[in-house]
Amino acid sequence: MEMRSPSFFQKHPLLKDLMSLLIFISLVVLGTLALNAFVFRSYNVVGVSMENTLHGNDRIIVNRVPVSIAHLLGQEYVPERGQIIVFANGEATGPLTCGAQNGVQDQYIIKRVIAFPGERVTVTDGTLTVYNEENPNGFNPDEATRKSDNDGPKKYTSGEVDLVVPDGELFVAGDNREGSHSFDSRNGLGTVPFCRIIGPALFRLYPFNEIRLF
Repeated sequence: MEMRSPSFFQKHPLLKDLMSLLIFISLVVLGTLALNAFVFRSYNVVGVSMENTLHGNDRIIVNRVPVSIAHLLGQEYVPERGQIIVFANGEATGPLTCGAQNGVQDQYIIKRVIAFPGERVTVTDGTLTVYNEENPNGFNPDEATRKSDNDGPKKYTSGEVDLVVPDGELFVAGDNREGSHSFDSRNGLGTVPFCRIIGPALFRLYPFNEIRLF
């Protein structure tokens, strides 16, 4: 009977176990990176610009799937009016936080979608109004997204604005627009290119007693 010599890994079982562990860890890391890039991302909210809908230290999960599909098809992802989205600042680098401060220090910013390319946006006497072909007399987009006085955009919007949203960009605003609480398209941020969108907020994960879908 022919006898076969033991294989290399049979002679070195500890090395075989180590290789198996390294392969497992590599697959986990690659899977995590793929999920983070194409499926979901997690962010901490910083500041007060999205109150009362979101608060500082809230943990949110952002849905990357529609953005990934749009890019796979060679298209720009276009969110819905009223959606809360996270987008890249473009003027700062930093940790994975959603900035709500009056500044540009945060790499990622979270705001609500107000208006689309070609639409006119005005802010007068504390009221935000959007004009388009369907609504030549204008409408307040907050009316469709404000669930209560404690959930959704606050009723008063500071500032004086009158602009038409450029092609390929969005007008965004925080939910807390009194004074300088929200750094957004009204007061320094400008309109946001579609290509900077990370994705829409899917749900709040933390605090655990306030988990909710968006």
